[in-house]
Amino acid sequence: MSAFDKDLYHIPQKDAIKFLNEAKYSSISTQNQYISSVKLLYRMMCGGGLVVKVSRPRKEKKIPRVIDKDFLLGVINSITNLKHKAILSLGYSVGLRVSEVVNLKIEDIDSRRGVIYIRQAKGKKDRIVPLSNGLLEILREYYKEYRPKEFLFNGQGNEKYSISSCGKLVKNYLGNDKHFHLLRHSSLTSMLEGGTDLRTIQVLAGHTHIDTTSLYLHCSVQHLKQAALPI
Repeated sequence: MSAFDKDLYHIPQKDAIKFLNEAKYSSISTQNQYISSVKLLYRMMCGGGLVVKVSRPRKEKKIPRVIDKDFLLGVINSITNLKHKAILSLGYSVGLRVSEVVNLKIEDIDSRRGVIYIRQAKGKKDRIVPLSNGLLEILREYYKEYRPKEFLFNGQGNEKYSISSCGKLVKNYLGNDKHFHLLRHSSLTSMLEGGTDLRTIQVLAGHTHIDTTSLYLHCSVQHLKQAALPI
C-alpha cells in the first residue's frame, strides 16, 4: 500500500483502520471501494483469519432531479426521427432504465394485453409495465419504418442499440446537462402528481423498497403544496 512506508505483511490493522478513517474521499462510493479493497487484502494475506473492522458510511439519499413535464412532452412530440422519438418516449412513458430500453425485444411488446414485459432487469427481476395507446402508436409507426430484428431497437446491423447512443439522444434533444435516467425520475414524479399511489409506482419502477419510491414525494410540487402550513 503506497500510503505506508512498510511491506504489506507488516502493516498492522490499527494502521489500516487509521488510514481508512482519515483518507479524503471524493464520494461515499469511493470510500466503500477503499474499505472493500483493504478488507480483501487482509483476508488474502491472513488466509481469512483476520478481518479489518471498520464501519461503512451510510449511503446518501439525494432528491432525484426531474425535467418539466410540458417541456419534455413538447420536445418528444417535435422529434421527427421515429427511432429517437420511440426511445425517449419509452424512457419517459413508463420510467424505464436505459438498460431496460436497449434490452427490449419485439416479443416483449404485447399490444393485445397493453403491457410491456421487462425481463431480468436490475436485481435479476422480471416485471410488467402498462403500454399506453399513445406509446403504442409511436412504436407502431417506428416499427413500420425501421423493421427491427429481434431487439426492438437495433444499432449497427442487427445488434441492439447501445446505452451510450441513448445517452447522446438525451443530450442532443434535452441539453448537455441531462442524462437518460432523468426521464425515469421525471416519469415516476409525473405518475405521482397524476394521482398514482406509491405502491403502484413502486411496482412499475421495480423498486425493492418503498423507501426508494418515497423519495419522489420530495420531487412532487403538487404534493408539497397540499401540506397544511401553519403560516
